[in-house]
Amino acid sequence: MWIDSHCHLDGKRFDEDRDAVIERALNAGVTTMLAIGTGDGPPDLDVAVRLADQYPFIYASVGVHPHDAAKWTADCAPAVRERLAQRRVVALGEIGLDYHYDFSPRDVQQRVFIEQMEIAAEARKPILIHTREAWDDTLGLIEKHWTRTGLPGVMHCFTGGPAEAERALALGFTLSFSGVVTYPKAPDVREAALLTPLDRMLVETDAPYLAPVPFRGKRNEPAYVARTGDMLAALLGIPAVELARRTSENFVRLFPAAASV
Repeated sequence: MWIDSHCHLDGKRFDEDRDAVIERALNAGVTTMLAIGTGDGPPDLDVAVRLADQYPFIYASVGVHPHDAAKWTADCAPAVRERLAQRRVVALGEIGLDYHYDFSPRDVQQRVFIEQMEIAAEARKPILIHTREAWDDTLGLIEKHWTRTGLPGVMHCFTGGPAEAERALALGFTLSFSGVVTYPKAPDVREAALLTPLDRMLVETDAPYLAPVPFRGKRNEPAYVARTGDMLAALLGIPAVELARRTSENFVRLFPAAASV
């Protein structure tokens, strides 16, 4: 029984068959899904909340992605606070830095990242981190503005190597592995997985992106988290059922509101 700890079910690529996608996930043994509430950015911050309200096995996050940091206005902070107070909104994210595309200026990304960490700290809820080509700045800001809170966080879709894994783990973060761990040209990610303690690990799809082998190049969906989990378990040398159990326990510990799963 798997938990997909990060999926974008609101995406337009699911508009024609969202219910069928969710049904396939349930049939594949996916008991719970965390819908990520970044969408296309402000002003709509309810994209995941709407799904969580509709399905009892879907939980939500809320936040402004670094791509959309330039859309942050004075209205965003109170709006995020309001939604983060809802029980089924279990985390703030995904937030962080993306220096690959630079859709928002880097200084703006950093400012919005810091402000959202402060909001999450006030609400005592975890953060979900997106980082691309920005490891030093991302981890540096976390160390300065988050670690002192004692609250957990997740490095979503971990794509670093052993060095980044060790730094993130030292800061108290959980690493979430996606279909990237199945790609032949991702040996560093697999090395990182091998050094990650089982109690600090999650699995995710990041659907509709990054489908695992043998679905790579196709639209990803939550049902495929079982494929990523199976291959990750084989890499770790443990039964898939054990990895599913441990990662599900980790999810509930990180997001206590989901304790009913």
